[in-house]
Amino acid sequence: MTTLETYATLAEAARAMAGGQSAAAYLGGGTIVMREVNAGTAPSRIVRTTDPVLSEIRLSGDTVSIGAGVTMAQVLAHRDLGFLHPVARLIGGPQVRNMGTVGGNLFAAHPYGDFAVALIALGARAHLVGQGARGVEDLMRDRSRPPLVAAVEFARPRQGTFGFLKVSRVKPKGVSVLSIAALIPRDGGRCRGVRVAYGAMGPAPMRGAGAERALEGQMFDAATIARAATQAAEGLDPPTDALATAWYRREVAGVHLRRLLERMERTP
Repeated sequence: MTTLETYATLAEAARAMAGGQSAAAYLGGGTIVMREVNAGTAPSRIVRTTDPVLSEIRLSGDTVSIGAGVTMAQVLAHRDLGFLHPVARLIGGPQVRNMGTVGGNLFAAHPYGDFAVALIALGARAHLVGQGARGVEDLMRDRSRPPLVAAVEFARPRQGTFGFLKVSRVKPKGVSVLSIAALIPRDGGRCRGVRVAYGAMGPAPMRGAGAERALEGQMFDAATIARAATQAAEGLDPPTDALATAWYRREVAGVHLRRLLERMERTP
């Protein structure tokens, strides 16, 4: 039998997750945990909280803070998060977007987690209950014991410096063959502080070091984009699954990175 425990604050929920005589799963939007409940694979305890801080979206100067309980639909409804609308819009259908949360997407298993890809490219930090803050990129390296996330925070990108592309076999809401997010700030025409992230190209969303090296410090032009495309899959270890083979993902990574970068290069 599975029991549901509801707490008023994040701190109380975190204590409940850590305590108790049996393991517990945290219930956010429910797209992950309820599937496990229906399959009979969920732990015997489910913990949730009604803390309102989870649904807050705050913008202060250039800093954006999004509560872990904010849904994809809420991201799409927020005018100041327009740069994230192309990401949220491609996550599932309307039902999934109404339930799926920013925090839950951080721990969605392959090939899901497209929003986490965008957050890595944006250099986001996750605020963990009772544990301070960690970079989302760092958080992705070990998701075996997921912490309780209160919010994610990052600097709002300047116009035309952030882009996202998702490749799927079922349009428009299929799961990812691969996804790519890129942050390409420019200073005097040269790329400075480049971040490129991939989804479905490893066990979890991750950075693309080869593409970043090819772009950093260079003029953002056709020649640089071509060099970055040749380095797109460097250091990545894509899986083979029902959607695509590892070979195919490596082969097309550069094609789709080039398409994303060319689109960004044309954006004023």
